[in-house]
Amino acid sequence: MTLLEELEQYRPWNEQEERDRTELLRRLRSGEDLYTRDNSAGHLTASAWVVSPDRRQVLMAYHNIYDSWSWLGGHADGDRDLLAVAAREVREESGLTAVRPVSRSIYSVEILTVDGHEKRGAYVSSHLHLNVTYLLEADPADPVRCKPDENSRVGWFGLEEAVAASSEPWFRERVYQKLNEKLAQFPPERAL
Repeated sequence: MTLLEELEQYRPWNEQEERDRTELLRRLRSGEDLYTRDNSAGHLTASAWVVSPDRRQVLMAYHNIYDSWSWLGGHADGDRDLLAVAAREVREESGLTAVRPVSRSIYSVEILTVDGHEKRGAYVSSHLHLNVTYLLEADPADPVRCKPDENSRVGWFGLEEAVAASSEPWFRERVYQKLNEKLAQFPPERAL
């Protein structure tokens, strides 16, 4: 199934998701290249809300650019399988090897603003991340490590602690809290 088809079937959780889904669909239907960073105004990213099997903990990384604890994820960079992108980014950014989808369906959608910043010695202009989030599961007992060029720490937090750990108010209130609220739809026995 294509991302366009997945988004057409996706049922938004709230007004933010409804409006962001509408914009994602509009952009996908327009034919503009969204899968690569060649589109400097906005491109697709995939994030993961990584939870423990008992759904009581969330994996977060301390992101160097944003100077905040945050979810894990990254750019599609041409890959049209955004679930695979999310899982790959979790493995790269945390060192976890055993990461599995709780569901293969989209968990959440967000359009994220990214302020201009320096990355690897080059300036990156402000742009949008057209983001699709997936719910993944991993064992908190498995070892984690940071990825120094992207984050300085990786760790597990209780659900509310994960929200509070972020220094970005919009993410705390509009994204992370929402992702935790949606967990009730995915009790532990639903893991694939």
